[in-house]
Amino acid sequence: MYPALAVLEQLQSATLNALWVGGEGGMEEELVRRAGTPFRAIPAAGVHGVGLRALPGNLLKLLRGAIQARKILRQFKPQVILFTGGYVAAPMALAAWNVPALLYVPDIEPGLALKFLSYFAKAIALTAPDSEKYFSRRNRLFVSGYPLRADLPQWARPAAARRLELDPALPTLLITGGSKGARSINQAVLRVLPGLLAFTQVIHLTGALDWQECQQAAQNLPVELKPRYRALPYLHEMGAALAAADLVVSRAGASTLGEYPLFGLPAILIPYPYAWRYQKVNADFLAERRAAVILPDQALDAEMLTTVKTLMQDTEKLAAMRAAMRSLARPAAAQQIASQLVKLAGDAPL
Repeated sequence: MYPALAVLEQLQSATLNALWVGGEGGMEEELVRRAGTPFRAIPAAGVHGVGLRALPGNLLKLLRGAIQARKILRQFKPQVILFTGGYVAAPMALAAWNVPALLYVPDIEPGLALKFLSYFAKAIALTAPDSEKYFSRRNRLFVSGYPLRADLPQWARPAAARRLELDPALPTLLITGGSKGARSINQAVLRVLPGLLAFTQVIHLTGALDWQECQQAAQNLPVELKPRYRALPYLHEMGAALAAADLVVSRAGASTLGEYPLFGLPAILIPYPYAWRYQKVNADFLAERRAAVILPDQALDAEMLTTVKTLMQDTEKLAAMRAAMRSLARPAAAQQIASQLVKLAGDAPL
């Protein structure tokens, strides 16, 4: 979702009539409408690994989605389509087989849906060159990097510290599980929170699910530690948190491949263990380049506090990780993809 929003920002200077087609329910519609883009929802569901009981219903959803997608295409008449993956893209791809399309691959390893969509795409944008080996049609590939929202690089550390009411003299740890949060990370943080706050201040983006429990934990902290803990269920100004932090603890979703390099932010990555290996592959990519360290989810309780403290106190290693992370930045990714979309649509380059 966020890469597509970043590309749309770059296209605002062009003569653009955009429509976002997304899934039913969830946060997507709210965030897209907040960005000022019209939104239409269609039914969609996965068919890989869902089990025989769910398969007929999911296939029916895909069929209904393709029928609705076809109606949307007849009404909207797009000149070009941008796909960023997800179940909802499959029915749209089937309905729009004759419309020029660009596929953006966020993670290092593409999922089944992205591999399916690649057969419909005239161009395929990759976050990193390591993704090239997963595609056979190399002539369609180009490495763009991860598209970033225009507001992210506008944040500098002093302004970010003021926005989040942080002490500029203290080291800052950012903890995030993504827009919905990560329960195992949140629970591990709460168990060692006083220990963390003994040597750092913490920005904790909890997600909605654990927000009340984190609020209660904040209230129970000793008076001298309370100012060091900033817990929020969600933060629209994510650039402020990234700019303020000296180290981040997070999952290893695709955004880590773009946002952390932009800010040169060293990372402790905890790949989500209950899905296919996309996050593990992302984490390995950054760890192999010495920009991050990996902490398995099952080791959170035993090793989180020690790992954070060791890195925070090793200024030389932290500086080397920061430089390694920054070397991976591709800040023009959104503009590059936007330009390719305009080209596919038959318009003049941006």
